Amino acid sequence: MARRHRPFRTRPKKIQNHRSPAGVESVAHRLAEAIMIALARSHIPVTRSELPWAIRHGAMAGVIAGLAFAAFEMAASAVMMGGPAFAMPLRMIGAIAMGSEALDPGYPLAMAALAGVAVHMMLSMIYGAVFATLAGGLRSGLAIIGLASVYGLALWLINFYLIAPVAFPWFTEANPMMQFVGHVFFFGSVLGYALWRSHEGLLRRAP
Repeated sequence: MARRHRPFRTRPKKIQNHRSPAGVESVAHRLAEAIMIALARSHIPVTRSELPWAIRHGAMAGVIAGLAFAAFEMAASAVMMGGPAFAMPLRMIGAIAMGSEALDPGYPLAMAALAGVAVHMMLSMIYGAVFATLAGGLRSGLAIIGLASVYGLALWLINFYLIAPVAFPWFTEANPMMQFVGHVFFFGSVLGYALWRSHEGLLRRAP
């Protein structure tokens, strides 16, 4: 007896395995809603008694993020422009306090670097303290790190595209992609992670 031919036997399975564009958009929309709900539920406003803690630990997290950011910027400069450019980020930051002459190769590197470190650490502490205050009582690690990454993006846009063209034009010559990565991930994400770890330590010590 001849076996009956069954056309398209496996084709429906193949079709079912492909997600339609509408389905992808629906999943992305639901994921975005879930993230917003998680952010809303995990947020507890900072009270007056918590404000000193937020400022202190935010500043410390800012120092950690500032060191990570500086290390990335200096390493990336050396890779992209050669070894002598390793200290250029410190010169550029130091020029905020010392003036544009700090960018001159003839200007003492030690003085420019010292000024750069001082200004960078001061700004990092301020940025960290401000973020810890604005972030309120976020407890979710994902929420804190995600919001801190957005905060780093905002710092880049404000500092490089609003302030720098007017006050510090030498920053406009920096590589945009390198600055994006540095601000969002090596400052913002690291800041959020460090602050989250501080929260976790506080919760473990709580009675």
